[in-house]
Amino acid sequence: MLSPSSLRCSRRVPRQLIRSFATEHTVSSSTSSTTTTAEDLPRLPKHSSRPRTRLNPSPRSPGPTSTWSQARPFLPPNFGQNQLLSVSNSTRALLEDIVAQFQAPIRYAFAYGSGVFEQDGYASMKEEGKTPMLDFMFAVRHPDHWHSINMGQFPGHYPLHARALGSDFVSKVQDIGPGVWFNTFVTVNDVTIKYGVTSIDNLCSDLLTWQSLYLAGRMHKPLRIIRDDARVRLTQQVNLTSALRTALLTLPPNFTETELFENITAISYNGDPRMILPAENRSKISNIVKNQSPQFKELYQRLAIGLPGVHWSSYSSKIEQDMSPHTRAAHIKKLPFNLRTRLASRYSARAAIPPKEADESAFWLKIAGDKDLENVLQSEMSAIVRYPAAVQTAKGIVSAGIGKSVRYSAEKIGKWWKGK
Repeated sequence: MLSPSSLRCSRRVPRQLIRSFATEHTVSSSTSSTTTTAEDLPRLPKHSSRPRTRLNPSPRSPGPTSTWSQARPFLPPNFGQNQLLSVSNSTRALLEDIVAQFQAPIRYAFAYGSGVFEQDGYASMKEEGKTPMLDFMFAVRHPDHWHSINMGQFPGHYPLHARALGSDFVSKVQDIGPGVWFNTFVTVNDVTIKYGVTSIDNLCSDLLTWQSLYLAGRMHKPLRIIRDDARVRLTQQVNLTSALRTALLTLPPNFTETELFENITAISYNGDPRMILPAENRSKISNIVKNQSPQFKELYQRLAIGLPGVHWSSYSSKIEQDMSPHTRAAHIKKLPFNLRTRLASRYSARAAIPPKEADESAFWLKIAGDKDLENVLQSEMSAIVRYPAAVQTAKGIVSAGIGKSVRYSAEKIGKWWKGK
């Protein structure tokens, strides 16, 4: 459910911008069998009956006089409905119960990965009676305070040196690179999980600008929202549309939905050092898309048909797009700030491109007509991903400790070997 504090932020967003990303205007055949019910919607956090103290700062549920009822009309009823992907009742209950165990306040939470949505290549694990580790991401308002509370509740989730140096150390390490701290191979409700912690501001910033693509890239793929937030819902809709525009610029006039989904998934993997080193399954992209096509279609189909020049029938897996420079220029001008800036800088060095300051429309049109645009885009996206991904990998030794880092690396190498 959307928290009242976050909905106050949404009132400052122009209504036209919100409506432009709403998905209630078109009904896709792919959604007929996955209609979201009240049971599927993310639930309000479960708060403890203990008194509200400095050690138990759970936010109070909104009362009848809260701003919830006042702010709600500013969001269309079905805004961002494409983000609410269905899972089985047992999976939903399991995910919600795990998140409910955390006493520190979580503004936005989602679960992702093969433990939530099945990926191709995991049949052997089921035959051996194994289950994939569940992956979570928590967005919080004040990371230092959050880690202080969480360290008191779950000290075993943190390595010895992190407990000794305290939550201030943890939050400072978290801020390095893409701004995430991971606790991995921890047990909650007898389930092995990994969870990342980031600030709500850092999450929304990456969704809008693609500064690191670390969080935005994860959210290009199917995920299950457990605790919702209006500000994240809006910025995530922008992020999904940006992924669509970027993928379209790298695809031919006619292509399949599988090709689209693989191009979108590849955005956050191209440039990741783990895809070069023996640290990730080489078939990761195709494994994700093969078994999750219905979820990908739910995320993107209604957004895609709202873009200029895109023709995608609900009953077809084939897609057509307008390749004219004017249409492609419209996509380029709405790319995330970081990617658009890097693209402009790359092309400004070319003598054949008119200066952007002299005629901005001519500048983007010239870029849109460049035959090498696909390669330039992929090169710049890889450059965005490379450094933050490398930094986060190195941070894993600090956040997990040497023992868990070795164990995690061994599992990744095993997946890489299977995908050779």
